[in-house]
Amino acid sequence: MTLRVAVIGSGPAGIYTAEALVKQAQEDVRVDVIERLPTPYGLVRYGVAPDHTSIKSIANYLRRVLELPEVRFLGGVTLGEHLSVEDLLGHYDAVVYATGAMVDRKLGIPGEDLPGSVAATDFVNWYCGHPDVSASMFTLDSAEIAVIGVGNVAVDVVRVLAKTAEELSSTDVPHDVLERLGASQVKAIHMIGRRGPEHAKFTLKELRELGELANADVCVRDDEAVVLGGDFPRQIRGNIDVLQSWAARAPVGRPRRLDVRFWLRPVEILGTDRVEGLRLERTRLSEEGRVVGTGEFETLPVGMVLRSVGYQSVPLPGVPFDERSMTVPNEAGRVRDREYVAGWLKRGPTGVIGTNKSDAAETVRTLLSDLAGHDRTQSAPIEALLLERGVRPVTYDEWLAIEAAEGALAKSLGRGERVKLAGLEAMLRACRP
Repeated sequence: MTLRVAVIGSGPAGIYTAEALVKQAQEDVRVDVIERLPTPYGLVRYGVAPDHTSIKSIANYLRRVLELPEVRFLGGVTLGEHLSVEDLLGHYDAVVYATGAMVDRKLGIPGEDLPGSVAATDFVNWYCGHPDVSASMFTLDSAEIAVIGVGNVAVDVVRVLAKTAEELSSTDVPHDVLERLGASQVKAIHMIGRRGPEHAKFTLKELRELGELANADVCVRDDEAVVLGGDFPRQIRGNIDVLQSWAARAPVGRPRRLDVRFWLRPVEILGTDRVEGLRLERTRLSEEGRVVGTGEFETLPVGMVLRSVGYQSVPLPGVPFDERSMTVPNEAGRVRDREYVAGWLKRGPTGVIGTNKSDAAETVRTLLSDLAGHDRTQSAPIEALLLERGVRPVTYDEWLAIEAAEGALAKSLGRGERVKLAGLEAMLRACRP
């Protein structure tokens, strides 16, 4: 008999889960990777900055998994809308949820809901061409922008804001987005961290890339680059050395300026109809190591605030969810009978893309152990039920047609290897002309 498993989500966690099932199963196995978008790869396609082509190359590995004969891609199918958990358990021996962490955490300060105060996730989705975000969502008409957070996502955002359209022309940024980036009025970008340089979450490689920007002076204040204490791990020591070297150099008059700030926390976003400023309080560490305010304030005259203080998962219809940890409760990946979880939805937004591989392998070991010796489902393929409901899944071949259309668009525009199609309609026209 054949073991049939549905994996919900086609990002790295979902595809690594499919791969682990094929490799670990001691019997015939069939895996359907079910995705709400017509395109696979999750954050590799919609979360990695367009100028980071080396990380995007992970898609080539994920592609090989989707092309395994035991694996199928079913795009355009949404859990809770087209299928329920009960539907899945009626058609598969097991279900693995791997939908990742899709939204940003909030700051929890006054003014956060003003127009112009936006999750960095939305901005990343915008320049990555995610179909949930319109190309017209952002108009960069503010002279100054604040990015709250000092992790790799914040670094990606400020780097894209700082670059010219010409520098991004060879990437896969949608053409409408590229034109808006080319019309940007941004002159100053402020990247803000609540703690000191030694606490920043960005990696040394990402940080160094900021120092290579041709279109922006990168500035650090002497007093904010000071670090107390001393024996730091190599990665952190490298970050500190780079930041202190920037503090020691003077701007040379490039068109844009990037201020990397530390020891400041947002306390209020100012404005009436839209963002007009950001009020910050100077911080320090208490004896217990907590961030506390000093009562010293400053205001930045920004017209946009992008928050990048961490991702979090959202509940799935019919699936248990812990509102404190923002994860699906599990034991080594097991949620309930025949239900499992992998990736950020399982453990929270930690680790790098490759971390999902060992995480998925653990979940699959649990799944195969639980189902060993159990009867296998005799149900018909899920497509019959979907067709009854008027849903025609996007196949892997249709996804390849979208890829081909993006390659053809890039060639027609003289822009690199691929230019992403903007919006669901354009994608469906490409794969179902």
